[in-house]
Amino acid sequence: MIDLAFVRANLALVEEKLRSRGMDPAVALGDFANVDQARREAITQVETLKAQRNRLTEEISKLRREGKDATAQTEQTKALKSQVESLETSAAVADDKLREILQALPNLPQASVPVGKDEHGNREDKVWGERPNFYFPAKPHWELGEALGILDFNRAAKISGSRFVVHFGQGARLERALANFMIDLHTREHGYTEVLPPFMVNSKSLFGTGQLPKFAEDLFHCDDNGNYQPGAYQESDHWLIPTAEVPVTNLFRDETLDESQLPTSFCAYTPCFRSEAGSYGKDVRGMIRQHQFQKVELVKFVRPEDSEAEHEQLTRNAETVLERLGLPYRRMLLCTGDMGFAAAKTYDLEVWLPGQELYREISSCSNFEAFQARRANIRYRPAGAKKSEFLHTLNGSGLAVGRTYLAILENYQQADGTIKVPDVLMPYMNGETVIGRQQGRS
Repeated sequence: MIDLAFVRANLALVEEKLRSRGMDPAVALGDFANVDQARREAITQVETLKAQRNRLTEEISKLRREGKDATAQTEQTKALKSQVESLETSAAVADDKLREILQALPNLPQASVPVGKDEHGNREDKVWGERPNFYFPAKPHWELGEALGILDFNRAAKISGSRFVVHFGQGARLERALANFMIDLHTREHGYTEVLPPFMVNSKSLFGTGQLPKFAEDLFHCDDNGNYQPGAYQESDHWLIPTAEVPVTNLFRDETLDESQLPTSFCAYTPCFRSEAGSYGKDVRGMIRQHQFQKVELVKFVRPEDSEAEHEQLTRNAETVLERLGLPYRRMLLCTGDMGFAAAKTYDLEVWLPGQELYREISSCSNFEAFQARRANIRYRPAGAKKSEFLHTLNGSGLAVGRTYLAILENYQQADGTIKVPDVLMPYMNGETVIGRQQGRS
């Protein structure tokens, strides 16, 4: 959420940033200026009337001590009280309206973010690795996985419906090997603390990270009591997490950290659940867009002055996974029109998939600045300071395990349809060097 005082003092800049995101400021901000002005005038009048009432109260006391009639002054105080209550109600209504406007505003892009309407405005910042040059036609991962008997989309559809998959044998081991490799790398070399959070969260948590109320249709809601109402954030409401970013970021909701605790870096391996409500007909083949997938997530809590450098470091941590696995990728700086709602700046890492002859997003690394911290009320107290401040939050996939899995199938495929195991994964694959046809699978 954007700071009210900032919007008030920088309204022209906010309008410009909203336009750069492809939004109409008149629609997004609505009657912000008038509502804010009315609120401030009501508060000022309340203070003025309260001061008058206090003076009258003193005058009434004096008159009564002197045995004089204070009826007129008493009536005045009653009238003032009624006016104050009316103005306070008006200020509260204006407060709610301003909060509603601010909650619906996306984060403001940093100055370094390129202006653009959609993914075509993204900027390629880096390309790493050589694309494999096969002497045979490269196959997509769904053909490779089904032929080897390690992926089964049909049985998953029987069990759960479309956009699910069952892993078998060495395929199941590969998924687990990737997660363990990523967690070991981030905890042993990159300094993250592993955390295993709940896979269900309440509405307040999703509001804190920016998924609610705007993106409710993209989530799976658990109807605990059959009485959920949009915007009514009750502790009894539960949602399946769309990413570990949600529970991990909310670990410190409504808390104030000491500056000495920053930066705090967590990594978490969890399943993720997404309804993919806006992706009907897209990526129906394979594992690209699933309702359930696994991911290793990186989350940082940092001082505001450190967030840009920490964002670069977090992105490098994610890139290291791809480089250790030998997977060609590129880093894209997202433009204003392609960034997520809560992000101030985002790098997408896109892995090369030879079976499809294209790059696919495998990690999105974002700096949210104080946007999530303000929504979730996460503060820190600078050394020697009397007042606390909102810290900055960052997160990124380190990596999406399913997409890394399919990238290995496509980049390490061999002419006979088997998959060579990347060197760094061999210890996690019980020393096996090749993923072959699974025995007993049909």
